[in-house]
Amino acid sequence: MTPDEVERQAETLALINSELASRLDRQADSLAKIDNKAVVVIGYALAATTFLATRHAQPALTALAYALFAVAIGFGIMVIAVRNYQDIEPRPLFVGYAPRSMAATLAAVAAKRVKHFEFNRGRLNKKAWQWWTSLIALVVGTTLMVAAILVQTSGHDHGARSRRPPVSSAGQPTVSASRQPASRGARTGSGRAV
Repeated sequence: MTPDEVERQAETLALINSELASRLDRQADSLAKIDNKAVVVIGYALAATTFLATRHAQPALTALAYALFAVAIGFGIMVIAVRNYQDIEPRPLFVGYAPRSMAATLAAVAAKRVKHFEFNRGRLNKKAWQWWTSLIALVVGTTLMVAAILVQTSGHDHGARSRRPPVSSAGQPTVSASRQPASRGARTGSGRAV
């Protein structure tokens, strides 16, 4: 655009610049929300790991659950890691555009904001992908944790049920001949006391 065209578009450039500024604010808010969600995933994964460590659970499923919790924590930390995000540098903006017209400054600021938005969008998409990976690992790890505990617990319950004495049709426990206690005064078939 020629300088005259830029001057004629001052109002439009102000509108575009305002919209870009609000869009960058929404993008920064999205980044902060992803960070908060990642902290929740990390906390839950750490709590689940601690809970699983206190339980007697099936070893193979427990190992898989621990591995997935480690993945969830690792990707969660990658989400909240400090990164470089582009923003307009105040000093170069002031020094470079103070002598220019409002329209020329708005055009330059809008162009910089578009460039920064596109750069930050790539970072935002990467953070979102890492958060989803963390969340999926947490959900699968939690499922395996529950399965590990249930498999081990059901094995204990099954063994306890098989040791219970059989019940007669009258609802009374029956005792096998080898387990019957010798009672005092009991007599054998020949009439002698045992």
